Amino acid sequence: MRDTPWWTSGILYQVYPRSFQDSNGDGVGDLRGMIDRLSYLHDLGVNAVWLSPIFPSPMVDFGYDISDYTRIDPLFGTLDDFDALVAAAHGLGLKVILDLVPNHTSDQHPWFIESRGSRTNPKRDWYIWHDGREGSEPPTNWISEFGGSSWEFDPHTGQYYYHAFLTAQPDLNWRNPDVRRAMYEVMRFWLRRGVDGFRVDVMWHLVKDDLLRDNPPNPDFVDGDQPYTRLLPLYSTDRPEVHEVVAEMRQVMDEFDDRVLIGEIYLPLEKLVAYYGRDLSGAHLPFNFALISTPWDARAIARLVETYEAALPSGGWPNWVLGNHDRKRVASRVGRDQARVAAMLLLTLRGTPTLYYGDEIGMEQVDIPPDRVRDPFEKNLPGIGVGRDGCRTPMQWNGSAFGGFGTAEPWLPLSPNASRENVTVESLDKASMLSLYRALIALRAARPELAVGSYTPVAVTGSLLAFERDHAGQRSLIVLNFRAEPTSMALTNKGQILLSTFMDRQFEAVNGELTLRGAEGIIIEPLD
Repeated sequence: MRDTPWWTSGILYQVYPRSFQDSNGDGVGDLRGMIDRLSYLHDLGVNAVWLSPIFPSPMVDFGYDISDYTRIDPLFGTLDDFDALVAAAHGLGLKVILDLVPNHTSDQHPWFIESRGSRTNPKRDWYIWHDGREGSEPPTNWISEFGGSSWEFDPHTGQYYYHAFLTAQPDLNWRNPDVRRAMYEVMRFWLRRGVDGFRVDVMWHLVKDDLLRDNPPNPDFVDGDQPYTRLLPLYSTDRPEVHEVVAEMRQVMDEFDDRVLIGEIYLPLEKLVAYYGRDLSGAHLPFNFALISTPWDARAIARLVETYEAALPSGGWPNWVLGNHDRKRVASRVGRDQARVAAMLLLTLRGTPTLYYGDEIGMEQVDIPPDRVRDPFEKNLPGIGVGRDGCRTPMQWNGSAFGGFGTAEPWLPLSPNASRENVTVESLDKASMLSLYRALIALRAARPELAVGSYTPVAVTGSLLAFERDHAGQRSLIVLNFRAEPTSMALTNKGQILLSTFMDRQFEAVNGELTLRGAEGIIIEPLD
């Protein structure tokens, strides 16, 4: 594994900074709080921490509306605090990855303030401005991800500007070379400070159709679906020219040693893999979110893995994600018992896994009372299930009043289960979810085949998925039961169990037939 980049064998861990650790009693997590918790991440065994945005922002979309790309929002700390975080993380052998949001800025960013100043302003073309159609209609029928038209009329200059998300998040014009140069300098600013990589927000949105053609209707749309899905975003996303931009971003990364470029991309697998770029000149890791949306069924998961592996370009390294700050918690999607199976799946599939903070202790989706809702997505489209606050609640460190998160009421409510589902309680329980994650991560580090080995499917039934990982002659067999009922599988070799998701069968000999309890996953070392 020494000759491979760190991120091929590494494990990424996403931190939502507002919700990780509050060090100053204002109810919001911050950089000093993260520094205090780095030892936890080190002991967990992950290799890199990815931070959601920490830049100056009006916080209309909680940091994804940036008003200054090269500073730290005072809510989180200072540049000195950030430098201290990087130094502390590197001292523990942890990499630091920043969220880069290049598709859009805040409407309070100086670039946009200049751009909307007049039609002749030098920065006018830094954003996407256009005249409306006859009858005061927007330039196209494109829909915002957050509902409504994605065009906002500016009465001062008499034109519309484009925003793929909120009106307070105008999209940059990535067809303008000045925009590209400015953003690449932003990247270099942070890379020079020691940042080990970027996760690029909505990478597939960066370039829009130059002819501003209307998007076609989605024939599968039904009333009650998210309004954005009424149309197929054929012309507003995933344009062919985006790959030129991604390749240029990669060139910036390659100016520095050992850095990683990750892309947030919600596209079908056949389109997702194009973001590796021609001859792998694009993103190192185009995020693969397919596990989040695939039915939790052995056959469906097996088909997904087969399809993804077949679609990867030669030399492209796979990756897998089970949760993030935009999607329902995995323990609530598949259930607490199956969340253990999901953990074993994530950490034994071929490819780089990304963990979302709190999933390792089984944090569940929290129901947010109407008066505590903060998410603009939920406020714009209430009641249809798009709210993201429930997966962004404070990390549960212990059973104290605020869960060890801080000394004041946090910005979002804690889970009612925080007193029993927390790091302190689970650290003392050898069979807890946290103990399982620690064991899986340790086993992955000790056995190279689980990190960088080949993937070979072995068996799949309605309830059971089995596959083998192999590296330099060392093999592991992974068997997962996706149902609540016991099942069994015939074995062709003797072996011994290395780990069960129940944490109670280590070193058990197996021969001839393997029996699994409901919702059990097992890793076996075959013995020829």
